[in-house]
Amino acid sequence: MGKLLVIDDDLSLREMMEMMLRGAGHQVTLAVDGTLGLKAAIDSDFEVIISDIKMPGLSGLDVLKRLRAAGRSTPLILVSAYAQPDTAVEAMRAGAYDFIPKPFKPNDLLTVVDAALVHRSAEQEQRALAEMVSTNKRFGSMVGSSPAMLHVYDLVRKAAQTLTSILITGESGTGKELVARAVHDYSDRAEREFVAINCGGMPENLMESELFGHKKGAFTGAATDKKGLVALANGGTLFLDEVGELTLPMQVKLLRVIQEKTFRPVGGEKEDRSDVRFISATNRNLEAEIIAGRFREDLYYRLNVINIHLPALRERAADIPLLAQFFLEKYSLAQHKDVRKLSAYALDILSRYHFPGNVRELENIIERSVALEQSNIILPESLRLADFKRAGLESSAAQPAAMPPPSAFSPLPETFTTPPAEVPPSYHQPASFDPPPLESLPLAVLPDLPPGDIDDLLFALDGYYIYRSLMSCASCRGRAASALAISPWKLRTRLISHALADLNKRELMSLGEDHLPKPPLPAGLAPDWTGEDINLEDILLGVEKHFIHVALISSGGNKTEAAALLGLSRRAFQHRLERTGYEYSSGMPKIQPGV
Repeated sequence: MGKLLVIDDDLSLREMMEMMLRGAGHQVTLAVDGTLGLKAAIDSDFEVIISDIKMPGLSGLDVLKRLRAAGRSTPLILVSAYAQPDTAVEAMRAGAYDFIPKPFKPNDLLTVVDAALVHRSAEQEQRALAEMVSTNKRFGSMVGSSPAMLHVYDLVRKAAQTLTSILITGESGTGKELVARAVHDYSDRAEREFVAINCGGMPENLMESELFGHKKGAFTGAATDKKGLVALANGGTLFLDEVGELTLPMQVKLLRVIQEKTFRPVGGEKEDRSDVRFISATNRNLEAEIIAGRFREDLYYRLNVINIHLPALRERAADIPLLAQFFLEKYSLAQHKDVRKLSAYALDILSRYHFPGNVRELENIIERSVALEQSNIILPESLRLADFKRAGLESSAAQPAAMPPPSAFSPLPETFTTPPAEVPPSYHQPASFDPPPLESLPLAVLPDLPPGDIDDLLFALDGYYIYRSLMSCASCRGRAASALAISPWKLRTRLISHALADLNKRELMSLGEDHLPKPPLPAGLAPDWTGEDINLEDILLGVEKHFIHVALISSGGNKTEAAALLGLSRRAFQHRLERTGYEYSSGMPKIQPGV
């Protein structure tokens, strides 16, 4: 549990908080006034500080401001029986984590303390990620600290000290050229040329000229002599990317160069010598290509003296946050933007995604997100993942989703509507979850079909209840989370999604229900809630199940048509059926929407 500091001049309240917090398993240190509390906070590393505002000498606000001026970011929770709106606003602007008016219930304080501990842990993880990228969690241009990548680094170090040929295998986008460059950079040839060529990028006749060069007049257009890449890489390294694409005649000529260390330019009469280190890469199974007669076995053994296999990104998912932070800093600098980190929910989405395009796809996602993001944090909606790629998000992280069939990979549209997985994860309940009857939900009117995308409606409904709960609880997040029956951490991620997380209490209270940052509630859906405790997850799932029912009735059981009525893809709609446990009976009569 947490290491806490309690600062309060009231003996009875100080002892009461100590007993309460120790009972919850926390380690508690007490200070009787602001001066002693500030000294203790600077001398020790506390995880959370709880301080009264009005005390002799230094007030709680004074302690907060001096801690922030000293560069200490410890979450500080202020409590006071003399709470005024101006005081609360000043506290939040000075950097207080939260403000709790007295008297408060024990659970209110414990809930806010738990949320502050999670917040501190998340901040420490973000700082650690930034430090890891800038220090020792990379090798050459490769980033990663997973066991699989540490094994790759070890092989690179050993292979770099030899002159033998290396074959790098792995899926497309895993970074095979980065491995080749690392081998070159850590070898004795680092001061000489590193020359790369994609073997699948040109016809056979041009490939021969590109590799071996040509003499003047060797073919139409050969107006001068030209050096080939083998000659240019003399004394250095030649990297053959996608070597499995070479034709059989070119494989024969390459084999001779590797064996004899000699080559003949196109149109030349004599052979030239070249001292070249060959590194090859492929995403094909060359052993299967040998059996199929498309790749020479003798060339395979010449190229594959040392094999370095790069794991797919889904096989080293622990490196995803590290890579994402690396690309975030890279493109923030390149695009002159101050985007500093990814939100916890955005990282969660990336960590559970199966990345068929591997590291190259992750880099593309982050580059696009930085370009589109207007704040200093990447939010889930900035990730802009395509629907067909989102299928793997809602599966367990322990069971990566299978690669979609080729037919699923259609050209991507220029813009995307909010995909199903953009809905906060708390919407997703086990299939066995049984929502309450609709008549028990605090909804005045429930339309037959949603006016537009069901996810937009659920998102707006979620925002409405969260905003109303904050208002009814005087913006105390701990109380609001308790009233909605969700954890403080879930409330925090939802506030980020609704662009409410960074607003102070005065700004929240001045918004008004008609000025929420997200779309207003659609006509016909009027929640009737007076502020009593509810289960927000039950409400959202009950509404979703109702609309699935109405869509299937309206379409006569046609799932494709029902999906279209709800603004969903066919695959996303099928997932909703499985998750909610809804079963359609063919005997249900077909009705028209709105009836």
